[in-house]
Amino acid sequence: MSDDKLIISIEAALFSSLTPLSPEAIQRLFDENEKPAIGIIRQALNKIETIYANRGVILKEVGSGYRFQVNPEVTPFMSKMHEVKAQRYSRALMETLALIAYRQPITRAEIEEIRGVAVSTHIIKTLMEHHWVRIVGHKEVPGRPGLYATTKHFLDHFDLKSLEELPQLPEIKSIEKMTASVESRLAEESENKVETHNINEFETNNHDDSTDDETQIQTENENQMQ
Repeated sequence: MSDDKLIISIEAALFSSLTPLSPEAIQRLFDENEKPAIGIIRQALNKIETIYANRGVILKEVGSGYRFQVNPEVTPFMSKMHEVKAQRYSRALMETLALIAYRQPITRAEIEEIRGVAVSTHIIKTLMEHHWVRIVGHKEVPGRPGLYATTKHFLDHFDLKSLEELPQLPEIKSIEKMTASVESRLAEESENKVETHNINEFETNNHDDSTDDETQIQTENENQMQ
């Protein structure tokens, strides 16, 4: 297969896909007798990225692969066509997500110890329904509590290639700093959410009343049992 045909084939696949495509996923689209090597596909992706670098649509690598999206430089212009209302989340949910993102893997009890209040089941359920976090294992302590970490969908949603692209906080001593960092990424992503195709987002009925979401931790033993 010629380089030009490979590039236009990959370009077409990316434009028609509703989700990001990894090099491996792209490779599976080709017949066995003309399947390019992963390295060749990556070279083609780099060429496509260069071709679109200064256009209204750019090629962006996120956690689960590559996707076309609107160039951030024209986001203000595009926002006049597509009004995107940023979804609001409770402070409790954002603090929990920030702790998982920066301290992963982390248990629910460890989150509660840092925050000083219990993490409601509703918050964990919402984060998992959005596919932003998942249980990646269990801590070897009594009760074997689940260890939470972020997912590739989290990276995709926040327009990140890897966790290394999270804003660096040299000395993470304050939960307010971590929460502000994640909220900033969420705000930026809401502004840049206009893409070349409609991606189905997971919706949930977010409850914004933190008094219903949380209760004060009664004892350290209760934390360890959760």
